Amino acid sequence: MSDIDPFTISISDEQVSDLKNRIANTRWPDAQTTGDWNQGVPLAYVKELVQYWGEQYDHQRLANRLNAFANHKTELLGLGIHFMHIRSSNPNARPLLLTHGWPGSVVEFLNVIGPLTEPQEHGGNPQDAFHLVIPSLPGYGFSDKPTETGWGVEKTADAWAALMARLGYSQYFAQGGDWGAVVTSHVGRRDPDHCLGIHLNMVTVPPDASASDLTEIELSALAGWQFYQEWDSGYSKQQATRPQTLGYGLVDSPSGQAAWIVEKFYQWMDCNGHPENVVSRDELLDDIMVYWLNGAGASSARLYWESFGGAAGNAAPVNVPMGASIFPKEIFRTSQRFASAVYKNIVFWRDKDSGGHFAAFEQPKVFVQEVQDCFRLMPQPGSD
Repeated sequence: MSDIDPFTISISDEQVSDLKNRIANTRWPDAQTTGDWNQGVPLAYVKELVQYWGEQYDHQRLANRLNAFANHKTELLGLGIHFMHIRSSNPNARPLLLTHGWPGSVVEFLNVIGPLTEPQEHGGNPQDAFHLVIPSLPGYGFSDKPTETGWGVEKTADAWAALMARLGYSQYFAQGGDWGAVVTSHVGRRDPDHCLGIHLNMVTVPPDASASDLTEIELSALAGWQFYQEWDSGYSKQQATRPQTLGYGLVDSPSGQAAWIVEKFYQWMDCNGHPENVVSRDELLDDIMVYWLNGAGASSARLYWESFGGAAGNAAPVNVPMGASIFPKEIFRTSQRFASAVYKNIVFWRDKDSGGHFAAFEQPKVFVQEVQDCFRLMPQPGSD
């Protein structure tokens, strides 16, 4: 089936009532025994956040924000995929595929849609305009949940290539962070005849610890990889090995789902000790709502189960032009010289002074500038 159907996000009174009842009946754990986030999200903050979610948050806010743009669903490789498609008014705009990761969603990109599609309305050059395609990963958001195994990053990349072709884009750029960076890299590998280049804000090529001349950036990146393994990777071990078991708690408990996500916002944002220092509480809850409404606790986690075993494929060469923006609070960082072992045509590389894992969410203006600067350096659609 190649139909592309309009899609409207709707949040029913029954869903809102159920959420409020579950929040009101939350059975809370005892408080952490430290005075900080070292054991996880502090009880006081989760109580405050979840109470706000139930009593003050506008429960139609997410639907209103998403429905302000064109949403669609289509079947790709047998699975219904939700995507946003926002065309620029500039007829020479270039197609750009944006892919989120976990625990993100299309919500991450809402504040960059305007500047990327209509830059002239935001102090930019109209020649930097893009047509945007922003899909929800399989099992995430408003995309369908796979009922069989096989939906790892490679198959997702094939689905994305099919989506761009179905939309009539014979040439396009692609961008991503987190799992979106891995999917985007596979798009570059698997669809090089149509994908003209990629930009990543997370590059998962580890520094070579045996190198004798490590720079300050490379030493810092190595320390970050070590910290991740020792203190920050528990969630990924669980999601990669027992996503189903995890799902029972996340799908049943608003406080559980909220805490599972907000811990990573705290840990991976450049937020000076609190995620609400860089992203509003409402925006955090918009993203959490995407997971809650769709009961995606298990289905989103399965991407780890599906993809971690294929890590060797992530080291296969990427020959299309590549650019990267490396933010200091990113989970995984590397240097251009180590990245060049995988990405054979690096045309843009910037080490940023501030910012974290959720680049478009945290620093939309900086993200837009990085994307524009990167893709200016690549062959343009129709230029051949």
